[in-house]
Amino acid sequence: MAKSKNNVVTHGLSGKVGDILVFRQLHGETVVAKAPRQKTAEDTPKQKAHKLKFQEAVVYGKSSLADPVTKELYRDRAEADPDKGLSAYTVAVADFLNAPEITEIDISDYNGKSGDMIRIKVTDDFDVKTVTVRIENADGTLVEEGAALEAGITWDYTATKNSTDLSGAKIIVRATDLPDNLTEKTENL
Repeated sequence: MAKSKNNVVTHGLSGKVGDILVFRQLHGETVVAKAPRQKTAEDTPKQKAHKLKFQEAVVYGKSSLADPVTKELYRDRAEADPDKGLSAYTVAVADFLNAPEITEIDISDYNGKSGDMIRIKVTDDFDVKTVTVRIENADGTLVEEGAALEAGITWDYTATKNSTDLSGAKIIVRATDLPDNLTEKTENL
């Protein structure tokens, strides 16, 4: 891909020239690229799934711009770095395509007692909306479940019940972002 600068002939040009070149306007610049080839092979199941996910992202991007509050959130992020040439729509689509990532579950302060703390580090390309913690016994019975509170770079969950038997117990953390992408991670005690 090449950029056309100060060229009187190609300035503002867009479209296909023969079967060789394509001119596009990208962030106010004329970009020249090789013309795309027609695809002859059938899409693989993975490619079909990716196309479907992208179609869903496009629908989400358009619908999120219809809501003034959500549109403002995405527009603020897009305008935070004007050199990238992002729009509220592209930020919304990217947010839909990227689920939050639970990078760490710190259970060093959890001993099965009410008031013990579980700290979770969660990242997302835009914003983490909710983090919930579920504590189960070894047999899968629920000990407690609740929302973690955002505390700077971590989300903190304070246990509300005592658990006498921690052997084989597990802590399940779920995180969601603005488009409700869900990520789940389990930590065994």
